Amino acid sequence: MNEVIEKAHAIGADIETGLKRCAGKEDLYAMLIGTALKDKNFGILKEKVAAKDVDGAFEAAHALKGILSNLCLYPLADELDEVTEVLRGRNLPDQKDMEAIDSQREEYMKIL
Repeated sequence: MNEVIEKAHAIGADIETGLKRCAGKEDLYAMLIGTALKDKNFGILKEKVAAKDVDGAFEAAHALKGILSNLCLYPLADELDEVTEVLRGRNLPDQKDMEAIDSQREEYMKIL
């Protein structure tokens, strides 16, 4: 099995489902993981939260949640789900929530 995929599994990714969504193509799945973790919406989310732009932050968080959920990259997708729901309620996430996203993303970035 691809090393990136093995490491993703070790930190919580549901690789069985993720691979099914990629027709079992390990190289494709590993490439999509790398692309998702480098998505520009991570930066946009931080910028919009700092600017107190709930709508912009929601768009970025929702996009990331969709991408990461489709790739089954848990628990990072779960953190973004929580932040998306906070934003959907027209509230800004607290610093702890944003730090949890950064921490989970850093864990995944180490596998690339």
